[in-house]
Amino acid sequence: MTGGPLIALIAARGGSKGVPGKNLAPFCGRPLLEWSIEQALEAEPVDSVWVTSDDDEILDAAVAAGANPVKRPPELATDESSSEDAWLHAIDEIERGGTRPGLVCALQATSPLRAPADIERGAADFEEQGCDSLFSAGELHDFLIWRRDEQEFGAVNYDPENRGHRHERTPWYVENGSFYIFTPESIRAQGNRLGGKVGITLMELWKSFEIDHPEDLNVCELLMRSYRLEPA
Repeated sequence: MTGGPLIALIAARGGSKGVPGKNLAPFCGRPLLEWSIEQALEAEPVDSVWVTSDDDEILDAAVAAGANPVKRPPELATDESSSEDAWLHAIDEIERGGTRPGLVCALQATSPLRAPADIERGAADFEEQGCDSLFSAGELHDFLIWRRDEQEFGAVNYDPENRGHRHERTPWYVENGSFYIFTPESIRAQGNRLGGKVGITLMELWKSFEIDHPEDLNVCELLMRSYRLEPA
């Protein structure tokens, strides 16, 4: 592992327009945030789990689930604030408290379908690929993508007049947002989650679903109960 422990960091602010209170919304019988905390705690390379939030209720729930709290100032928890703003502030606070991470795994609380093994594979891929930063992705094997804008409407990734065979098509990769791994040095230098040598770790495509709208809760619950949870 790179020069210090791997920490998991989850940004979970209180405000949400799409799904009010979504970070603590009930999901498969538990608060949504708790799933990401548990997955990180169970991933072997993770040394500690941290949740950064402006909301005391979220921080209390995080502590109850086994995470360490980082209180985020209100100016870093607006609709215009970036995840990078929250992560950089949290890394500074964590270091000020005496923990100096070598790697940060930033988990998206609204992507509950991952498994601890996905985080473990991501950390291994980071080391194997010699990365400065890495993103989780799903592989698109046979997606024929079109784009429409004011000027034109056309195919993006293939020639409709020469379709070819499925096995001849090059796969595409979708950045699914489930998690990112980066060094503190990389995000500080770039101001971005992806910088330097960028790597990729693959997850099953169905794990790319995330919760941005109320109906997403039902879709993700169905997938979680079908693929991730043991039958009751």
